[in-house]
Amino acid sequence: MRAFALFYILLLLAVPGALARATLTGNDSLRALVHDEALADTLRLVAMQQLTSGFMRTAPDSCLYYAERYGTLADRLGSVTHRANAAHLEGVAYFLLGRLGDAINTLKESLGIRKVLDDPLPKVATLNVIGAVYLQQGDLARAMDIYLQCLDLSEKASDRRGIAGSHHNIGRIYAQQQDLEKALEHFQTSLVNQEPDDLLGRAGEIELMASTFADLGKDSTAMKLFREALDLRVKAEDPVSIGMSYSNLGKYHLQHGALDSAIAYANKGLVQFNKAKDRMGIGLAYLTIAQAHQQRDQHRDAIQWAGHSMAIAEELHDTRATAEAAKVLSDSYTATGRTDKALGYYRRYISLRDSIQSEENQREVLRQEYTYTYGKQALADSLVYAADLEMKAGELRRQKVVRNGFMAGFALVAMFAAVFLTQRNRIGREKARSEELLLNILPEEVAEELKAKGEAEAVHIDQATVLFTDFKGFTAMSELLSPRDLVKDLHESFSAFDHICEKHGIEKIKTIGDAYMAAGGLPTPNTTHAIDVVLAAFEMRDFVAAGKARKITAGLPYFEIRIGIHTGPLVAGIVGVRKFQYDIWGDTVNIASRMESSGEVGHVNISGATYTLLKEVAGLTFTPRGKVEAKGKGELEMYFVERNG
Repeated sequence: MRAFALFYILLLLAVPGALARATLTGNDSLRALVHDEALADTLRLVAMQQLTSGFMRTAPDSCLYYAERYGTLADRLGSVTHRANAAHLEGVAYFLLGRLGDAINTLKESLGIRKVLDDPLPKVATLNVIGAVYLQQGDLARAMDIYLQCLDLSEKASDRRGIAGSHHNIGRIYAQQQDLEKALEHFQTSLVNQEPDDLLGRAGEIELMASTFADLGKDSTAMKLFREALDLRVKAEDPVSIGMSYSNLGKYHLQHGALDSAIAYANKGLVQFNKAKDRMGIGLAYLTIAQAHQQRDQHRDAIQWAGHSMAIAEELHDTRATAEAAKVLSDSYTATGRTDKALGYYRRYISLRDSIQSEENQREVLRQEYTYTYGKQALADSLVYAADLEMKAGELRRQKVVRNGFMAGFALVAMFAAVFLTQRNRIGREKARSEELLLNILPEEVAEELKAKGEAEAVHIDQATVLFTDFKGFTAMSELLSPRDLVKDLHESFSAFDHICEKHGIEKIKTIGDAYMAAGGLPTPNTTHAIDVVLAAFEMRDFVAAGKARKITAGLPYFEIRIGIHTGPLVAGIVGVRKFQYDIWGDTVNIASRMESSGEVGHVNISGATYTLLKEVAGLTFTPRGKVEAKGKGELEMYFVERNG
């Protein structure tokens, strides 16, 4: 529901200066001015700027054409500001056309030009669109980093509009991660900073708050805000924005099972989007109608509407909308007995869903805002606060014991001594238990730094080796085993993996569902991390293979395992304030994950970087796989590694 609203607000924020206001001159009149070579070049520049922005939502190909001409004229006249604006608009056009790589390159060109100018606000405009591109790609970590930069620049410039937009975008990312209270906090801050006469900006923020209240189960508040947003958009007479309100009302009623109302609102939105020739809005209206038909068990209609929606989503490279359409198609083809079609769409849906719900993105998003908002001081404060509470509680206990001892007289001195010793022993046991728990969630070196300094800084590690495992057959087993038995099998495997990691001196990072993640060469760097991790991988694989053999003999369902390994630089540190977690970030982690997903059952799949470190190690053999396509990373060099003999 929120993704659509976000997209257009980003574009409005992205347009520099006068471009954010609707042009008073029609595109035909502007086109005539642009082509009038008798007109002063400076006036033609302004006309090109307005004409290019006028095509943004209705004809991105025309937007791109005129942005390129605008840039050529700006170069000829030596206007740095106009050249930056032209590159900015060209990047927006590429974004609208789904050419995200070209969009990033051109927007960065605009940003580079803007850096030589004093005004920070156009930089914020361009950064906002860069953030939108990353968000469209599902890279929430980079998007968050960009939006935090925008917030910092806007606060320094005391620009309320920029502050509002930055809080809006940060809130959107939290909403995608289902941290709704945090999202609502940012949306409310954004609304406070909106200009009173910015009807569309206020409507967008109110509607996002409505969506968030709906997700929190506060339906009466949600409906009141939805209608308030619609009234503002009707007053602004903007068809795309009106369509957005109708579309979101349709989604709301769909989620509440009011299917007739859902279709009615979606069709109202469709009228507005068609009026504005808005492809994204049309696609999302189609999707709502498809989902409503599916819930009515009208699967042939659902397939038709979902097919139209998916075609537009793929055209616009909208990962989330493509995934939702694929889910409808998979379920509806299953219901109509077309299992061949259903399987293909289900695989597509799962692939896209995994990309959207990436755990690495979620951890990185939370870590980045934590760094921006609280930093090291919050961690130190929480530790000092906890220590202070413990000290005060201990003092109260001691005072109580002493007071009671004196009241009982000297005859109870011996008893008091016994109580004191018992208390001391109990405190000693609790301290030992606390130490054990701390070491269970943090590496020893990090725990010691935390206790000594009240903080543990994130560190850059030049070279570490990361391992990912994943079980094949886990979903099938979950259908055959009881939850208790399934968790028992998973616990047995992961417990064995924990012991293997400890044996080889590598650090377990976390488990994610049925996946296991570990790394060598941290928190203390060493030179044996690659071989340590590979030897651990062999033992993990052999443990699972032995379990498989036992279960085949007993006629029971079994796991199989894929293992992937990559070596490279990364950042390691603590996530959180009250519930600590040691975690790692960086492209090395992502590539290691791709090594696992691109591997094969029963094999240890390593990257070219890991192979370079191990190729001279005695006792290992390597099977080159050539360059293998890895999702989101292009072609990567891969090898299967095995022991000799």
